Amino acid sequence: MATYLDDTQRNDIARLAASWTWRTQWPTWLLIAAIYGGWFSVATHARAFGLPITTLLLAVLGTWYMSLQHELLHGHPTRSRFVNALLGFAPLAVWLPYRIYRESHLWHHDDAYLTQPGRDPESYFVNAGEWQRAGQAMRTLLLFRNTLIGRMLAGPAFSLAATAAQALGRVGAGDWRDVPAWLAHLAALAALSAWLQQACGIPAWLFIVGAGYGSLSLASVRSFHEHRVAREQAHRTVINEAGWWWRLLFLNNNYHLVHHDLPQVPWFALRAVYRTSRQKYIERSGFFLVKGYGEWSRSYAFAPVVHPVENVGSDCFQENPPVSFATTS
Repeated sequence: MATYLDDTQRNDIARLAASWTWRTQWPTWLLIAAIYGGWFSVATHARAFGLPITTLLLAVLGTWYMSLQHELLHGHPTRSRFVNALLGFAPLAVWLPYRIYRESHLWHHDDAYLTQPGRDPESYFVNAGEWQRAGQAMRTLLLFRNTLIGRMLAGPAFSLAATAAQALGRVGAGDWRDVPAWLAHLAALAALSAWLQQACGIPAWLFIVGAGYGSLSLASVRSFHEHRVAREQAHRTVINEAGWWWRLLFLNNNYHLVHHDLPQVPWFALRAVYRTSRQKYIERSGFFLVKGYGEWSRSYAFAPVVHPVENVGSDCFQENPPVSFATTS
């Protein structure tokens, strides 16, 4: 459901939606060609690049592909859910079936429950009971996960473990609805891994562990502290004025509040929508503004950005304000 700043913005976006670029979605089609073409070009030239460079490039392209999957599930570039699913089915980033990701992410867009453990599937908080039951080692890991380095190194492992536990839990409870999606994904992954190993000389384990985990790790930079605990729903979501490389890699999803307010706006228009109403969005976010991922790195590379337990030391973020809290001009 769209949330507009005012009627002027609503009318402006309606005019943009009627434009040739929005109707054809040609930037997204070009993006699809670039990602698929780049990924398979790197794979087929693996022997020339060498395995270390190939793995690094496939991890970066896998992250870009995950950003594309995010765009697809929000209804771009076509209005057909089936066609978009076909475009996002290939396991280029290894780990998660597109349909499972789609359902989980759309659930995350229920902004009333953002950050709430058990209700927001993308929350990095735990409830007080989980914290009390956790041993010292797990508490240390949870704190480490709330550093930027920890989010990149340990965050994907937490996500994969939670996904596996959820999938097995559903089957154990007699819910088999997700099984076909998992079987199709695993079959495609097995076929792709076999082709990479036999035709391209890329070991299957290196693709799965190196490129696959690497994709999740790099994607964790974007999701690092993109939501905070706050009374006002709009204050929970960040605006990150990232540099061009990160904006392209994450398809402008760094303007995360704009995306949550207007999920129907395609990636190539998010920056313009934000810049047109920059000050209004900064105020709407409760000044949850960050001027690039470098600010997160400088302040929270090895320091937890917030306590892992929701509402502990995070009341409107008095203890951990955004780095750019006082520099909104």
